[in-house]
Amino acid sequence: MKFVYDFAEGNKDLKDLLGGKGANLAEMTNLGLPVPPGFTITTEACQQYLRNGQHVDGLAGEIDTHLEALESAMGRRLGDPADPLLVSVRSGAKFSMPGMMETVLNVGLNDASVAGLSRQAGGNDRFAWDSYRRLIQMFGKTVCDVPGHEFEDALHEAKTAKGVTDDVQLDAEDLRALVTAYKKVFVKHTGHDFPQDPREQLDLAVEAVFRSWNADRAVLYRRQERIPTDLGTAVNVVAMVFGNLGSDSGTGVAFTRDPATGEQGVYGDYLANAQGEDVVAGIRNTLPLADLEQLDKTSYDELMRIMATLEGHYRDLCDIEFTIERGKLWMLQTRVGKRTAAAAFTIAAQLVDEGVIDLDEALTRVSGAQLAQLMFPRFDLSGSPESITRGVGASPGAAYGQVVFTSQQAVEVAAEGRPVILVRRETNPDDLPGMIAANGILTSRGGKTSHAAVVARGMGKTCVCGADDVAVSQDSFAVGEAVVREGDVISIDGTTGRVYLGEVPVRPSEVVQYFEGDLDPAHANDPLVAAVHRLITHADEKRRLTVRTNADTGADAARARRFGAQGIGLCRTEHMFLGDRRELVERLILARNETERNEALVALQPLQRADFLEIFREMNGLPVTVRLIDPPLHEFLPSLEELAVKVAVAHEHGRHVEHDEQLLAAVRRMHEQNPMLGLRGVRLGLVIPGLFAMQVRAIAEAAVALAAEGGNPRPEIMVPLVGAVQELETVRAEAEKIISEVAGSSGVRILIGTMIEVPRAALTAGQIAEAAEFFSFGTNDLTQMAWGFSRDDVEGAFFWRYLELGIFGISPFESIDADGVGRLVTIAAEEGRAARPGLKLGVCGEHGGDPDSVHFFHQVGLDYVSCSPFRVPIARLEAGRAAVESEGSDHR
Repeated sequence: MKFVYDFAEGNKDLKDLLGGKGANLAEMTNLGLPVPPGFTITTEACQQYLRNGQHVDGLAGEIDTHLEALESAMGRRLGDPADPLLVSVRSGAKFSMPGMMETVLNVGLNDASVAGLSRQAGGNDRFAWDSYRRLIQMFGKTVCDVPGHEFEDALHEAKTAKGVTDDVQLDAEDLRALVTAYKKVFVKHTGHDFPQDPREQLDLAVEAVFRSWNADRAVLYRRQERIPTDLGTAVNVVAMVFGNLGSDSGTGVAFTRDPATGEQGVYGDYLANAQGEDVVAGIRNTLPLADLEQLDKTSYDELMRIMATLEGHYRDLCDIEFTIERGKLWMLQTRVGKRTAAAAFTIAAQLVDEGVIDLDEALTRVSGAQLAQLMFPRFDLSGSPESITRGVGASPGAAYGQVVFTSQQAVEVAAEGRPVILVRRETNPDDLPGMIAANGILTSRGGKTSHAAVVARGMGKTCVCGADDVAVSQDSFAVGEAVVREGDVISIDGTTGRVYLGEVPVRPSEVVQYFEGDLDPAHANDPLVAAVHRLITHADEKRRLTVRTNADTGADAARARRFGAQGIGLCRTEHMFLGDRRELVERLILARNETERNEALVALQPLQRADFLEIFREMNGLPVTVRLIDPPLHEFLPSLEELAVKVAVAHEHGRHVEHDEQLLAAVRRMHEQNPMLGLRGVRLGLVIPGLFAMQVRAIAEAAVALAAEGGNPRPEIMVPLVGAVQELETVRAEAEKIISEVAGSSGVRILIGTMIEVPRAALTAGQIAEAAEFFSFGTNDLTQMAWGFSRDDVEGAFFWRYLELGIFGISPFESIDADGVGRLVTIAAEEGRAARPGLKLGVCGEHGGDPDSVHFFHQVGLDYVSCSPFRVPIARLEAGRAAVESEGSDHR
């Protein structure tokens, strides 16, 4: 097995093997772009290293071979004190994980070669000692776990002693002294001197990058972004080029389009006399990329040409890292850039207009998760709130919350259910837990390419960066005379970059207004709204899956229809029995004889009929699946504990409470240890005579009434919690008799089916299909019963630990467990249709609106998904994307 590839040997399609960074360095090399020579150690080497306990047979020899070739190409040797070759060692996984894994620059430098590096740079001692201190700092923190703040403290002390505020104001002697201080920090924490053998530095740095795959922040980021845990990272070893050689050198990050909005133009950051990590770390505020034209027009013009080449080659927004070394431009990285949700839709539509991609491919460039972000509210600025400062709008959105100043505080406050804004001078990868917990992030340093900006955009978090008049201290920040303390509330606008004191009210997003048909005319020609319309329309044309909604009221049904719902996949009748009607249901359940039971049923029927008629009217012409009453009894009965206490207290005071005593006796008689597995669903309908009959009659009467008005009702009756075909046959026989009696010659047709939510139902689907005209998968209960989880209890009890350990990549209640629960769905679909070829199949659990789950249901061959009204557009988009991706796989 080959573990090391020269850049000339790879290409952009080898991301699995070379990681994204290595594959793209190889692609740029093959395009003839100015890439420093180097080689990539594969992800397979990392996997073996992590599996085998730090040993990979043959790797050292391959590194020797490629290192010799690199030395020959550069005309320098690693460790040569007179003319040293220095290299960078960088991670690069298949999926971009900005700032999550490690980088070490200037590897190969030591006490002897620092003078040689100075001679290479024309006697620039300052540059040489600056490079050496950076190596010790990065190597110490990354390879040897030396606390990074100790290096930062030493640097701060050096600047204070000099009376300066910026690193570049330190001269060669200052930096030489800083190297000595850094070495002391290194010895203090490691017990040995900083390694002087350049090859030892290289080997240890490579191993550190391997290990960083399992660092806490990398694991957390993968969990957040649903990146598989077993991929491993590649390692890129690249000849160093230096942006810290003086004012004619520098480093920067560029985007071929604005990653926040999608607008075309010159976007990025440049920092003169700096190395690459300085830009993304935000330790100094950068210059806009456009300013480079005045500083170095030759390099600027070449960069613009290369950016156009890369966007044309990748056919997408590209994120580029570059260094200028004494007027010579070098390309250090490119990748398809992370972008905000708004930019994703806008850019996809732009590329279609430019003839670069077609609408099918444009659908694959956006996602339902991004569409969901666009549907979140925006700030309502009609009250003209006054902002206290303005930074760079790095990741759009409207966020407010209590100010905190550390990642740990953000996690703790968010865990208490309070919204949080994390405020930092700049973020670093160690801040990831707090960034995930926070509603938004505000930094006083950095720009659109800083760590905070890139990570926030990837997570869809609101972020404002580079608010440089924000002076951040330990427990407060100041803007002029205004002081904001820990716990105070602020609002941040990730689009405009404005920061407001207090909580600013929000308004609906333009995208939601578009779906509602209530868009302000001022936004009618908004490029984002136009892009969403175009792509969702194409998704509707492509998708095979019908998208229905879960709705229990006429108002919900009407809204869902405006959002594009093609019917109701789940009308939960138990939701109609809450509030004032709860007493009637309680009377029904606790009835002591047939007379009391019938009285309760007679009172409920007209209420149910009116409910159904309202919903059928709103969904006129579209199918409406009504689930007969399903919940466990305890939801309609008083609490046993509370009722027992109430009766006991009354007795202590000598009061006789006959009704409560009778109620307590009944509740004790019907009390269940596990109500979710007890008397509910079809069992309740069979045990309480007349309950299901009342509901069926109300459904039929409402349908007939709408038909008499000239409407077109399409009701479907769903029997819940069926585990045996005999249960369904019993309910169906009674239902058909009632429907025939009520509907008569009205022409109303009512389907009867069942909810597949018990594993036994899935495994006997062939039998059940003989009595069912449709199946609807209730994946909430199916997940609960397949896993043996109580969904009301387990999320807070131990899911966090399962996610932490990697047992779950995501909660199985959030996204379908394709291997387990999905297998049950597949079995039921196949065997059900084998028994009844025309069997209609749908899903109505929460998974019906989950993007990944929608793709699974498309593959299984379901007819429809059903979800909450707000998620209908998301399911429409994902159903279209699933169809396009399926066509693509069929053509391969």
